[in-house]
Amino acid sequence: MERHYLIFGTGNRNKAIEATEIVSSTGVLLRALADVPNAIDVEEDGTTFAENARKKAICQALHLKEWVLAEDSGLCVDYLDGAPGVYSARFAGAENRSDVRNNELLLEKLQGVPTEKRGAQYVCHMVLSDPDGNVVFETEEYCRGRILTEQRGVNGFGYDPLFEVVEFHRSFGELAPEIKRAISHRARATRRLAYALHKLLAENKLPVLREE
Repeated sequence: MERHYLIFGTGNRNKAIEATEIVSSTGVLLRALADVPNAIDVEEDGTTFAENARKKAICQALHLKEWVLAEDSGLCVDYLDGAPGVYSARFAGAENRSDVRNNELLLEKLQGVPTEKRGAQYVCHMVLSDPDGNVVFETEEYCRGRILTEQRGVNGFGYDPLFEVVEFHRSFGELAPEIKRAISHRARATRRLAYALHKLLAENKLPVLREE
């Protein structure tokens, strides 16, 4: 049976694992960027998630001459006017990036802020480019919540132990992975992608994975 594939233009294996588990229902394989020997490092210098996602998808697709899926995502806190936003991964500094340091800084900046002002949302902007650099799919999805005063749970990554999904009264760090895969910003974006992939498969546009 033929397997079709896309290149997932991210070096973050946690993101790749989450997306792969959802896309697998379509029969399309996501190849990790780390497994593509001639991939390039695209600088994320945009001011919005959309700018970064488009740049990563288009530049990598043109370079590799492949179908490339890219996304940019992060946490936007209402009280901090949308910060850390596109700087979520490097909130506490670009050098020696650390989830621990990022979470500590977020708690520091929100120290003393009451619960009703700790609203936040995770954002995921996802883009699929064909080998010629044409965007054939694009979406932006969200998951609303609020920032806790202390970390709870050990699941997930990034700000997950601080991000409470109010309806569940649990942080992403406490929720089971299958629940996060159902409600997260990345899950919502990837489900929209799945619909687009079914159409591309029907039109026989996606490449077939060749066995080495």
